[in-house]
Amino acid sequence: MAAPAPAPQPADIDPLTRADFDRLADYIGDVAGIKMPHNKATMLESRLRRRVRATGHASLADYCDWLFDAGNMAEEGEHLINAVTTNKTDFFREPRHFDYLIETILPAMKAARRQRIRTWSAACSTGAEPYTMAMLLDAFAIDQGGPDYGILATDLDTEALEVARRGVFPAAMIDPVPPALRRRYVLHARSGDRNEARIVPELRSTIGFGRLNLMDPHYAVGEPMDLIFCRNVLIYFDRPTQEKVVRRLCACLKPGGHLFLGHSESIAGLDLPLTPMAGTVFRRD
Repeated sequence: MAAPAPAPQPADIDPLTRADFDRLADYIGDVAGIKMPHNKATMLESRLRRRVRATGHASLADYCDWLFDAGNMAEEGEHLINAVTTNKTDFFREPRHFDYLIETILPAMKAARRQRIRTWSAACSTGAEPYTMAMLLDAFAIDQGGPDYGILATDLDTEALEVARRGVFPAAMIDPVPPALRRRYVLHARSGDRNEARIVPELRSTIGFGRLNLMDPHYAVGEPMDLIFCRNVLIYFDRPTQEKVVRRLCACLKPGGHLFLGHSESIAGLDLPLTPMAGTVFRRD
């Protein structure tokens, strides 16, 4: 008597085949620049299962066939990239950068009688970084008579951008914000069971959010920037891609402007028009 056929595996346990992983990794690398070695297969599987369910497929294999063989990448590609991007972010993350901004850069701009500065958060995730920048720039402008400012915040992940635009965060996420800035720029939910905090509308209005892919050959961000924060993004790229991205960022930066990278990122050995100023803070030559 023949053994019964094995039951089909549900979408929450079926693994990616090597062929499907390779197809996905190639697409993700081409579109987002994200390195996806094969030891990331389990992570990729877990992140895609929500999309498998959302698109009504029974398995990861069915989903991949629908993407690649049935030609549905045009409608699903944005959701796929949203699923695999990493959105780790915190208010006042890597605080020495913000110390350097307040103690060195902004006083120098004030002394030079700058009227306005343009700032770009080039991988803003759900918004903690640009809102941190806005708090500091706004407080300096009001309290120290510093320059006026405008902030552009971009990310590849459209779902993260929607969270950033709303400016509503779990209350515990606001803990790193200094009390004086918290009182000034953060509203707490009146209902105790919501446990949320919201950035005040006046500060939200100083930031323009938009989608931008750092793999694009040109960054359409308007006039050159005085400050660019692009932190903890290069670690996901290979070395040639890192150099291309930083070179494009330099093209968007005014001579004398500053680029901030993540503390774990290095551009040592790359031929770039940048002079180190402090820990992963560089000035455009």
